[in-house]
Amino acid sequence: MSKLDQDDRNDISAKQFAFPKQRKEPLEDASHVRNAIARFDQVEGVTDQERDEAWTRIRAAAKKFNVELNEDDWRQLGTGKKH
Repeated sequence: MSKLDQDDRNDISAKQFAFPKQRKEPLEDASHVRNAIARFDQVEGVTDQERDEAWTRIRAAAKKFNVELNEDDWRQLGTGKKH
């Protein structure tokens, strides 16, 4: 995964984040998609609606970058979710 500094993050369109309003979890490449999945339950201060929308963006990015998803829904990612 390429490391993004703050200037790089600022240059990314909000549409390219799993959580665009918060500008969290960029979906720039396969590595970022895998990271967004792994860190999904660590994102704080978002509603279930925002998580649903983020999951839709992650699924689309996973398909685009050929990242295999074993879960159909973010609720299947495990325990310890922070809402």
